[in-house]
Amino acid sequence: MTISVAVAGCTLGPDYLPPAAPVADNWIEHGAAEVSSNAPMMPLWWEQAFSDPLLDELVALALEQNLSLRSATLRVMQSQQVLAIAVGNQFPQLQQLTGSAARFKESNIILEDYDVGFNVSWELDMWGRFRGEVRTAAASMEASVAAYDGVLVSLVAQVAQIYIQIRTTQSRLEVAQQNIQLQSQSFHIARAKADAGEVSDLDAEQAESLLYNTKAIVPGLESTLQQLKNALSVLLGRPPGSLGAMLEVAKGIPSAPPQVAIGMPQDLLRQRPDIRGAERLLAAQGAQIGVARADLYPAFSIAGAIGSRATEIGQLFEGETETWSIAGGFVWNLFNYGRLRSNVRLQDARFQQLLEDYRQTVLDAQVDAENAIVAYLKSHQQLVMIERAASASRRSVELSTAQYTNGLVGFNTVITTLTADANQQDQLAQSRGAVAASLVQVYRALGGGWEVRENLSPLELVPPETREEMLQRTGYWRKVFQE
Repeated sequence: MTISVAVAGCTLGPDYLPPAAPVADNWIEHGAAEVSSNAPMMPLWWEQAFSDPLLDELVALALEQNLSLRSATLRVMQSQQVLAIAVGNQFPQLQQLTGSAARFKESNIILEDYDVGFNVSWELDMWGRFRGEVRTAAASMEASVAAYDGVLVSLVAQVAQIYIQIRTTQSRLEVAQQNIQLQSQSFHIARAKADAGEVSDLDAEQAESLLYNTKAIVPGLESTLQQLKNALSVLLGRPPGSLGAMLEVAKGIPSAPPQVAIGMPQDLLRQRPDIRGAERLLAAQGAQIGVARADLYPAFSIAGAIGSRATEIGQLFEGETETWSIAGGFVWNLFNYGRLRSNVRLQDARFQQLLEDYRQTVLDAQVDAENAIVAYLKSHQQLVMIERAASASRRSVELSTAQYTNGLVGFNTVITTLTADANQQDQLAQSRGAVAASLVQVYRALGGGWEVRENLSPLELVPPETREEMLQRTGYWRKVFQE
C-alpha cells in the first residue's frame, strides 16, 4: 500500500543569515616589506614557502597516516549518519510489514489463523520540526568538517615546526662541533706556550675548562634531537625510532622567502576552520529554535494498514480475506505551555551564547594572526642583527687567537672571544630556525592548508587503509602520494 499526502507546511524557526563580526580593515604591519596583502599561497604553502622535498614527503605521510586526523574523519562520518537519520524522519516514520500464524484448539475444534499486512504511520511536518532537524544536522555535519579541517591545519603546521626544530638542533650540533674544534686549537696553543715557559699553566687550564664545557652541550642537544624525531614519528602514526634513516643526514634550516603573501583580515572568515565551525554551530542552533517552537502546536498524523487474514494459508489475498484501515489524528500538548515555552527561550539563549562565542572566535583569530605576523617580522629583523654580530664575533676569535699566538694579548681575551663566539653562533642557528618556525605559525594562524581536501566531498573523507586506496582519490591526493 502506498499513501501519498501533500501538505503545505510552514517553518517556525528564524531566518538564519551568517552574523556580522568585527574584522579589521587591514593588518597592523601591512606596510612591512616582508609581507603583502596579496592572496596567500594556498593550499600547499609548505611546498611553496620552503621548497624542501623531505618536508613535503613528511607532510604527505602525516596526511595519510596520522591517527588524530583519522579520528576526525570518523567524526565526520558519524555526523553524516545523523543527517541521514534526520532526512529519513521526514518520510513515514513507521513502515512495517507484519505477519503471524497461529494454531489453537477451541471446543474440540482445531483452528488456524494467518495474518499478513503492511502498516504505515506518518506524522506530517506541518510546522517544520523535521525540516528544522535536517537543517540542524546539516549544519552540525558542516561544523564537523570544519573541525576536520582544523585538525588538518594543525597537523601540517606541527609537522613543519618539528621538522624545522630538528634541522635547527642539527645546525646547533654542527655549531657546537665547530666551536669544539676552535677551542681545541686554542687549548693546544695555550698548552704549547705553557710547556715552552712563555705563559703559566693557567692559560691551558682555562682553555681546557672552556673546551669541556662546550663538549658538555652536545649530549643535551643529541637528546633533544631524538625527542623531536620521536614526536615527529607520532604525528606520522609510526612508532618512535622509525624515522632515523630519513633524518639521519643533517641539512640546513629551511629558509623563508623574502616576502610572504598574507591576504586581508577579512579572509580569515573563510579560511580559518575554527571560525567556520563556530558559524556552523550557530546555524545549527538557530534551526533548533524552530524545532522548539513547533512543539507549541499540534502534531498531525495519518496511519494506514492493508493486509489479509484467513483461516487457511492458501486463502490469503483471496475473496473476503482482505483487510484495511485508515485513520488520522492529532496530538497537542495543550497544558504544557510553560515547559515548551521555556524550551524555546532555552534554545534562543543558547543561540545568543553561540553568537557571542562566534564573535569571540573571530576576535581571537585576528589576534592570533596579528601576533604571528609581528613575530615573523621581528624574527626577521632580529636575524639580520644576529648575523652581523656572529660575523663580527668570528672575526674577533681569529684576531684574538693570532694576537695571543704572537704574544700581543693575554689569554683572557681569547677566552672571552671564544665564549662569546660559541654563544653567538648558537644563537644564530636558533634565530634562523625561529624565522622559519614563525612563518609556519603565520600560515597556521591564517588557516591555510585545509584546501587540499576541498575537491573531496565529506563522504570521501574516509581513513585510507592503503596507499592504493588513496591513489584512487582525486586531485591533491594523487599528487601527494604518487611515487
